Amino acid sequence: MKINMHIEIVRTATSSLSSMSALSAAAILAVLKKHYTTVGITIVNNVSDLETLVSCKPDLVFLGMNFLPVNSELGRNDPDKVWLTTYLNEHGIASTGSRQRAGEYETDKPMAKQQVLDSGLKTSRYFIASQWQNRGLDALPISYPVFIKPTNMGSGQGIGTDSVVRNFRDYQAKVLSLRTQFKSDSLVEEYLCGREFSVAILKAKDSETYSIMPIELVAPKDSNGNRMLSKDVKAADAECVFAVNDILVRKHVSDLAMDVYIALGARDYGRIDIRMDKDGIPQFLEANLLPSLIDNYGSFPKACAMNIDMDYETMVLHIVELGMARSGAARTKHTGPLNSTEVLI
Repeated sequence: MKINMHIEIVRTATSSLSSMSALSAAAILAVLKKHYTTVGITIVNNVSDLETLVSCKPDLVFLGMNFLPVNSELGRNDPDKVWLTTYLNEHGIASTGSRQRAGEYETDKPMAKQQVLDSGLKTSRYFIASQWQNRGLDALPISYPVFIKPTNMGSGQGIGTDSVVRNFRDYQAKVLSLRTQFKSDSLVEEYLCGREFSVAILKAKDSETYSIMPIELVAPKDSNGNRMLSKDVKAADAECVFAVNDILVRKHVSDLAMDVYIALGARDYGRIDIRMDKDGIPQFLEANLLPSLIDNYGSFPKACAMNIDMDYETMVLHIVELGMARSGAARTKHTGPLNSTEVLI
């Protein structure tokens, strides 16, 4: 028997605004159609599309995007953007994932880093390139090598062999490249040369406990001998994934991830990326609170499978059930209890 509820999976055709690919949406659709009577995919490219979505009054929206710019020409830089989770909540419609404030941290990497620092947690020193673009050669506030990426892009966009910078000429070239290609300021960080981890976090259904599920990611070396999760590496799913079996490393990485998750105000599920410095101390990299949810692809599903033996279908249904709980909808019985490390918050 299917559950008599209406779920809409929402994504956008505008690639720079999307956190969910067409492939991911189709995979989620296939799972949910097995268990719910009415499931669809809505493409939201403008405010009119959003109004149409609300008029359908779904029981739950499975979010695959954070916001919609009112002025499409401004795109991600529109100061008057519409945040879907807030808009839907104002219309009495529940949605999956985190609230607007956490989404703002996710989509503004410097703001997230500053919130982490203000919370007394560890992340590498940084500055925003636009604030220093008119300074001289000796004005950079951190030493080379530095790592440069866009302030507001995800999925490895803007990250490549030129992201690790060791001199001022290459620094200028990378900053100009990101401004030209993405109309973005550059986040310039101390380069972290240590091991990289991705930590999936998933709330339990019936309590305020979370499963904390770290995995280690090892990207192939690029032409400069550096390992980084660039857009090309992520698209090809070329990184190797390992369980984190060292008890001390697992604890340090998991503790930082959960503390960051709380500091950013995240909800239900998300992914916190961490990299160690030269001394082996974990440092926050960035948060992805709408992580990729393609079966056998991406860190979040892999972490669920590797840490708590949670398969793709169970994972998707669990996320839906967390969202349904906020709408007062009846809970399904498809997902079992989490059995990994749990933290009460």
